Amino acid sequence: MTSTIPAQSQATEALERPEVVSLLTAGRLLGMGRTKAYRLAKAGEFPCRVLRIGGRYAVPVRGLRALLEPTTRSGNDSRSAG
Repeated sequence: MTSTIPAQSQATEALERPEVVSLLTAGRLLGMGRTKAYRLAKAGEFPCRVLRIGGRYAVPVRGLRALLEPTTRSGNDSRSAG
C-alpha cells in the first residue's frame, strides 16, 4: 500500500491528532469530574471504551467522537420528534 503523504508529514499528523486521551480529559468532555470518571472506569461503566495501560487509563478518541457527534438517522434524532 502506498501513500501520497510523506512519512514525515504522517508522523507530524499523528502527533497532532492523538489516538487516545486521558480518562480525565474524556470525562471533562463528557461533563463529569475526575472522581466520577475514575469510578465509572474502575467499575467498567464508563460510557465508551477505556483501555488500561500499565497504571493509567486511556480512552480512544474514536469512541469519544461516536458519543459526542450527533446522530443523523431519521426517526432516531430527539430533535425531530414532535
